[in-house]
Amino acid sequence: MMTKTVLMIATALLLSGFASAALPQQSSEQPMDAAPTPLPEQCGQAEGASAGHTMPGMAGMDMSSMDEAQKANMAAMTKMHPSMMQGMMAKDPDVAFACGMIAHHQGAIDMAEVELKYGDNDEAKKMAQTIIDAQTKEIGELKQWLEANAK
Repeated sequence: MMTKTVLMIATALLLSGFASAALPQQSSEQPMDAAPTPLPEQCGQAEGASAGHTMPGMAGMDMSSMDEAQKANMAAMTKMHPSMMQGMMAKDPDVAFACGMIAHHQGAIDMAEVELKYGDNDEAKKMAQTIIDAQTKEIGELKQWLEANAK
């Protein structure tokens, strides 16, 4: 029987697969090879986890027309996705939540750092820094929770 988490993952993959069908194919000169976001040891390598998995359609995406900010944002997403999927595969739903959120929050930090590097708008940059500060704190809290509670 599928759990709610597995159903949500399957739905997300299905939807992103439909979205990726409209994306252009990648030229071999621009691989998207960002290493997955590292997770705490409590997140483990769950059986059936998506190690090595990339976002559907991303590996075949033509990045030749993207500017540096777009490429950096795509790299952040590519880095986040497999770790988030791996984290959500933990059998304990509480651990799955914490592990998935660590990767998700790190993805938000990575995207906010792109804004700080490439953005022009002071208000957007201020929001990006607020995100970095809040998500960094929450990652620490999630890791502490895992240390105390993960079986």
